[in-house]
Amino acid sequence: MTTQTTTSEFTVRTNWQANHEGPGRWVFSHAFRYWPVIIGIFIGAFGNAALAGLVPLLTGQAFDAIALDPPDTALLLRAALLIVGSQLLRGLILQMGRNFSAETLGQRLERDIRDELYGSLIGKSMSFHDSYPTGDLMARATNDVREINFMFNPGLNLVVGSANFLFMPLLMSPGIHPQLMAVPIVYLAVYGFVVSHYLRQLRPASEAVRETFGEMNTTLAEAIDGIETVKGAAQEDFEITRFGRSVANWQGAFLDRSKVEARFYPLLLMGVLQAFGLLHSLLLFRAGGIGVGDVIAFNGLLMLLRFPTWAGQFAYSRVASGLASARRLLELINTRTDLDQNESGYQGVMQGAVTFENVAFCYANQETACEIGASPVTLEDLSFEVHPGQTVAIVGQTGAGKSTITKLLNRIYDVDEGSVRIDGVDARDWNLAALRQQISVIEQDIFLFSRSIAENIAFGRPDATQEEIEAAAKAAQAHDFIMDFSEGYETIIGERGTTLSGGQRQRLAIARAFLTNPAILVLDDATSAIDSATEDRIQRAIERAAANRTTFLITHRLSQIRWADLIIVLRRGKIAAIGTHETLMATSETYRNIFARYE
Repeated sequence: MTTQTTTSEFTVRTNWQANHEGPGRWVFSHAFRYWPVIIGIFIGAFGNAALAGLVPLLTGQAFDAIALDPPDTALLLRAALLIVGSQLLRGLILQMGRNFSAETLGQRLERDIRDELYGSLIGKSMSFHDSYPTGDLMARATNDVREINFMFNPGLNLVVGSANFLFMPLLMSPGIHPQLMAVPIVYLAVYGFVVSHYLRQLRPASEAVRETFGEMNTTLAEAIDGIETVKGAAQEDFEITRFGRSVANWQGAFLDRSKVEARFYPLLLMGVLQAFGLLHSLLLFRAGGIGVGDVIAFNGLLMLLRFPTWAGQFAYSRVASGLASARRLLELINTRTDLDQNESGYQGVMQGAVTFENVAFCYANQETACEIGASPVTLEDLSFEVHPGQTVAIVGQTGAGKSTITKLLNRIYDVDEGSVRIDGVDARDWNLAALRQQISVIEQDIFLFSRSIAENIAFGRPDATQEEIEAAAKAAQAHDFIMDFSEGYETIIGERGTTLSGGQRQRLAIARAFLTNPAILVLDDATSAIDSATEDRIQRAIERAAANRTTFLITHRLSQIRWADLIIVLRRGKIAAIGTHETLMATSETYRNIFARYE
């Protein structure tokens, strides 16, 4: 038997393997795929800052030219032309190139991360999906992924751009006078310390915003998904109040982050910097170390620091929010599962023999209840054998574990103890795709996609022909009502098939199962929403379909229970009795009581 712990049951292969060791490494491993774009951002940022720093230097030269007697108009004209030319180059090429590169990078990352996340979510086991509310998953898959885009543009775009502006006074001031490096150096040191402290405070505040947004989205999704129940119980006011509390929590977290952002001390430092910079340059001027043009040029260079000081408050918030979102997304992707696709596993043609041997199982979210033996869905010490082609009816009270047995057949869940063998091979040793493709399950709560009827029937076999689809529909007694629609098999049904009746949805699900021609067919109360006349026709179709395949029936309909080759009676997760209808009626009081209640 093969067991393996992976992050997914099924892995979507890509040409690029991202680094999953941390949110920062994960995001930037995606980003480094587009290194030419990143180089474009850095070239544009450096060139933009350098040409911005050229303006105060040329302005200082222009003041010196005017101060001459007579004024040097040629030097003044040269400075003016250089300013105009440099700023045209800066604005039309460097800034535009940097912003375009950052936008390109952000959009490509959003696309790639959405692809990776979707592939990961589709590949996760049911135990994973049982643990995460759909609303929270949707918040992460939409809003959190979008935050990573914003993290790069405008976030890191502004960080890289402003970082170059920070260093320009330090690089250019020695050309005026070496002593003028002092104020920029002190400012950079204090700025680095203050920003580091600011980011440490910003991280938990940003994570709280993302977390409460997910909770708010979960509340909304639950209300919309259960809108019929809400309206049926006249609980609109209660749900509005409940959602209002979620919005208030999100708002509170957002305001808490805003308080942190308001304490961005570099804005105060900027004023101190300008005061000391002006004082230092005037003292040098008074000592004869520099001229009036140099004073103007140096203080103009210090004014470059206004952009990183202002932009940093916004940009660092975007980066912190993006990293918080990346941490939430990576949590989903890195969540481990004991189920794996077992690519090298057994892939034979299934005959339909099933053996349960000392099987025990408990849902992961009810482990505490299982430990004390109180869980209503615990399976304990289940052993039985089904031969190929047999029909097995599973009966018992609600919560006895009937549906759970069928979920162990195709490894929606794995047993905790014992083994489930298909054709003598442990289910865990089967190739997972080969196993599931040969087992069809029709549940009472039918899920249909918002696609055409033909696409829904052919979901398990996308390559099926129209003739095959129609043949399956006819076998499931669905063809007639399908043709009543104006567009027939091309009719688009609503989400979850809500535009169809319960009986119509179940007949489409049965048609979908017939089309895949499974070796094992599971009908989990699949005819519960079908009227008596239709049930008779479907019953005959099921009997024909079950003739050459193993069939598991979970039903309360006596007509189906009677003709089963084997009947398993469950009581609190254990087998209370097993045998044919006649045998159980004679020997099992539990079965007789169930049968009497059905009658």
